[in-house]
Amino acid sequence: MSFSMPPVKCKPEAPITSIKNHKEYEVADTMLNGLANTQACVDVPHPLMLSEANYSKHRNNLDMTILRNTQGLHAPLRIGMEIKAAKKVGRLPFLTSSNIMFNTLKGRDIDIGPEDIFNQPEFSEVMGQPHAMVERSLGLL
Repeated sequence: MSFSMPPVKCKPEAPITSIKNHKEYEVADTMLNGLANTQACVDVPHPLMLSEANYSKHRNNLDMTILRNTQGLHAPLRIGMEIKAAKKVGRLPFLTSSNIMFNTLKGRDIDIGPEDIFNQPEFSEVMGQPHAMVERSLGLL
């Protein structure tokens, strides 16, 4: 059994580069490059952006590695199959889904975030006739 654990600390996947196309005195030539070109040359505005963007993926990899090392290979495979099945659960187009099975498997059922408060189905702006919405999703209309 290998205990090859991924590192706890996230490392940026892309190297942080500085602004390119500088001339003398480290000042960009705005007449030649323009104002928007300088922002496009900066790959990562802040070092924490890559870490925050990959946090959930990194945490999931770490959890699955710990689970594999403690319970065996079957545990992460089973959870992966359950998550894949939970993604396929669907409802009719005019009914909103809470995705409770998927959120429970991912461990997001105990977290309270802005999407729990501001994304209520009763405040949804999508309304329509149920028969027309089903026929459109089936390609009959």
